[in-house]
Amino acid sequence: MRLRLDLGYDGTDFHGWAVQPGQRTVQGVLEPWIAQVLRLPSEPTLVVAGRTDAGVHARAQVCHVDLDVESDPSVELLRRLQRVLPHDIAVRSVATAPDGFDARFSATWRRYCYRVSDEGSFHDPLLRGHVTRLPFPLDVGALNSAAATVLGLRDFAAFCKPRDGATTIRELREVGALRREDGVVEIWLQADAFCHSMVRSLVGALTAVGGGRRTLAWLEEVAASPRRHSEVPVMPAHGLTLEAVGYPAEKDLAQRAEQARNVRTLEEA
Repeated sequence: MRLRLDLGYDGTDFHGWAVQPGQRTVQGVLEPWIAQVLRLPSEPTLVVAGRTDAGVHARAQVCHVDLDVESDPSVELLRRLQRVLPHDIAVRSVATAPDGFDARFSATWRRYCYRVSDEGSFHDPLLRGHVTRLPFPLDVGALNSAAATVLGLRDFAAFCKPRDGATTIRELREVGALRREDGVVEIWLQADAFCHSMVRSLVGALTAVGGGRRTLAWLEEVAASPRRHSEVPVMPAHGLTLEAVGYPAEKDLAQRAEQARNVRTLEEA
């Protein structure tokens, strides 16, 4: 039986999502607790929509787990997890997954928000773990003009840490910034998927332009690079939050998962 879990976590004290020896991770906390509360003979393996790095938060993460059980344990699992999990993880719902559902490969988009406070805005100490301070003022209009130049299906190698066998071709569908009433600037990004460090690198490049430290011509040159660009600053992890993950209609879940497993080529971009 495959179960879907929807959860959120404060990434401050986690060394990312994935299990790592000797490190506290979200997966490393969840899997033993699931095994314990359901009295499983061994720890199950969670598959997640998007692996977050150390220090990155999630408001609406999605994962699935396959269990060899005779009856649906979703209601009991949710109730027990809500009692025992540490304060920085919260499971919102647990439900039997529909046929064809894969938390990672069935997803059609992920949405992140990066939050910054710039020079001249109030730096709320209560938000220090979720908002990055910048030592210069941001022009939100200039930032949005820069954002428009990186939209679309392309190779984002300049903004990604390379991984063997992994493609850096992504479709960046939405990116834009707004300033809240309290002065915090939110930079929202949505894509079919993001490669390692892509969001924080994009934000680093966009804020460099929005802060007047770089030009649009520089950004265009960087974006055209076929490999990671050394001049792109990577923003601190704590300002980033995974806000939402989207899935197609149930009838299209399996087809989407099969499509997502295919490695895209430069011809598509």
